[in-house]
Amino acid sequence: QVQLVESGGGLVQSGGSLRLSCAASPRTFSNYNMGWFRQAPGKGREFVARVRRSAGGTYYADSVSGRFIISVDDAKNTMYLQMNSLKPEDTAVYYCAAVNLWRGTTTLPSDYDYWGQGTQVTVSS
Repeated sequence: QVQLVESGGGLVQSGGSLRLSCAASPRTFSNYNMGWFRQAPGKGREFVARVRRSAGGTYYADSVSGRFIISVDDAKNTMYLQMNSLKPEDTAVYYCAAVNLWRGTTTLPSDYDYWGQGTQVTVSS
């Protein structure tokens, strides 16, 4: 059973920073690629960033590239999303997700197999 639990969301002013965490069950990190998505009110779920476990490669949406950093700590079975220079348009519920390795690298929410419960990030102007 894959379990993902996000934490670290909150309210921050424009230009500020937050770090999200996604705690995973121990087997998850070795068997799945991981990603972050977000969903703003009235909008669909969109890709934010992903990390490829085997090669450690990362990939970001254009809207967050240069501001957000995805990373993993294998010893803690935890994935992080460091969010810097936050903007009001970053306001959303953020989700971590896991996808089977055989799917390779993907940014499509429909490809991901497991999801956390989400954590709210609100950026005030």
